[in-house]
Amino acid sequence: MILVGNQRGGARDLARHLLKLENERVEVAELRGFVADDLDGAFQESYAISRGTKCKQFLFSLSFNPPKGADVSNQAFMTAINGAETKLGLTGQPRAIVFHEKRGDDGEVRRHAHAVWSRINVEEMKAIPLSHSKRKMQDVSRDLYLEHGWKMPRGLAVSGERDPRNFSLAEWQQAKRIRQDPRAIKTAFQDAWAISDSKAAFTHALQERGYWLARGDKRGYVAVDVYGKVHNIAKRVGIKTKEVRERLGDIENLPSIADAKQEIARAMQTKMENFKREVAEKEERERREAEAKRTALKERQKGQREAFQEAARLRHEAEEQERHNRLRGGFIGLWDLLRGERKRTLERNAEEAETALQRDKGERDRLTAAQLTRRRDVVKERADQRETNKTVTRELSKDAKVFQNMESDADSERAARRESFKEKRQSEERPRRRSRSRDGPSLER
Repeated sequence: MILVGNQRGGARDLARHLLKLENERVEVAELRGFVADDLDGAFQESYAISRGTKCKQFLFSLSFNPPKGADVSNQAFMTAINGAETKLGLTGQPRAIVFHEKRGDDGEVRRHAHAVWSRINVEEMKAIPLSHSKRKMQDVSRDLYLEHGWKMPRGLAVSGERDPRNFSLAEWQQAKRIRQDPRAIKTAFQDAWAISDSKAAFTHALQERGYWLARGDKRGYVAVDVYGKVHNIAKRVGIKTKEVRERLGDIENLPSIADAKQEIARAMQTKMENFKREVAEKEERERREAEAKRTALKERQKGQREAFQEAARLRHEAEEQERHNRLRGGFIGLWDLLRGERKRTLERNAEEAETALQRDKGERDRLTAAQLTRRRDVVKERADQRETNKTVTRELSKDAKVFQNMESDADSERAARRESFKEKRQSEERPRRRSRSRDGPSLER
């Protein structure tokens, strides 16, 4: 059944809505945990308690709508309501349950239920959080469809594994890492069964999840996954073999396990080749991008070096001029020479020139080291890309080999089956030939 819920306030409006007379019949089936004995009083009671908190949406209202034509008992409704209550974390909270019977446009009277809980925990005077309530209700709804055997709406089913023939390279690699979770396999089969009402629909639903319907060796319905593993339909869905036969009908038109494996193997070999071409194209694209990146880096670093050299030259000339200006000329210069000041100035200039030379050399060395590190990073980045692409290609080649072997095994199985069938026919023919031989030729008069 479909579950629709929301948090809300408006106690009086909700009570009026649930009791409105446009329904053929309204039944207040339960008022639990309230002092009041009527629906409006119960919701007003919840509102009064909520005033002690900051919560504005103090109620959670949930409707339970069975599929058309389904005959659902009160006990089944109560089981569904209790399951939803547990899933939401509202166990033990005050609640009201109301049943509606309403005539649809087609004239059919349909029965559905509403459950309303108070969200206020009176012991802590806090509202119970209802995070991810929509997803939780979908889980409960899906379980109810599976439990009752109703045909599930496609939007409610969990897709499980997708058809690997439609995978992207990234999705294929992720699927290999995850492999197959037994719970996910069971979910995939149950959902495919729940949304299907015929052999064609079930076949399509299975292939959407990565399985191929086939005829088993003992003339039973099976499915083959992308790795060639065979799954019993009845066991995976959790039903009796008789039910599978009743829904899917004639088994003769289905491919054998060997035929299904061969189809999968051929499709997946083609997929692996496409993936390898995709990796090769990626490698070529990355090679061109890396080459362009190295060229651009080379030009940029050349410009950086030229700019550094020019700046260093201009700074050197300015500093040389400054040092030259310290040497005074004329009579004052002669006086500096006589008292030894010129000598001290020359020594100072020489020390500063050497310091400047070492400074320039250090800056040039640091620039060179930084540029070298950047070039090495670019080279390593490209090497990593190349190695990654090689690794992926090797893995794809291994995968392709697996599917090649699967196809060969399928051919061997088919040949062995033909040989077995031939021997069986021959063994059946021998007694007939011996019988004709003993009877002798018929004589006509």
